[in-house]
Amino acid sequence: MNRRKSREIAMKLLFEMSINKESYEHILENFKEHTDLDLKNLDFDYIIRVLKGVQENSTDIDSKIEKYLVNWKLYRLSKIDLAILRISTFEIFYEKDIPEKVSVNEGVELAKKYSDEKSFGFINGVLDRMIKESNV
Repeated sequence: MNRRKSREIAMKLLFEMSINKESYEHILENFKEHTDLDLKNLDFDYIIRVLKGVQENSTDIDSKIEKYLVNWKLYRLSKIDLAILRISTFEIFYEKDIPEKVSVNEGVELAKKYSDEKSFGFINGVLDRMIKESNV
């Protein structure tokens, strides 16, 4: 199973959830029915944990993100950046088997691939402050 690809799919599905305002179950079923990807290589346990975890803990996750934004508000972030920050924050605080540095690095890599050219530095800074100041 490919965790990096699974994380990428989870980010895309979180992005879709934020736009369509639908539950993770509906978004995931729709994805499985309409994707051209080989689903055998995806870690669906991880994807479900992330989608469900972010949905169930959205208030806590968003408040943690907002606490570490500097001169920004959550509502001003792009939906892609917010999805990336939500996955990384979920992993940092709720997934104890994933090292914090991995969560940060993977968030930065997603931002480099899917967001604008300055976002990866912004995301790195938010997540770095989060880890240093929260003593996870």
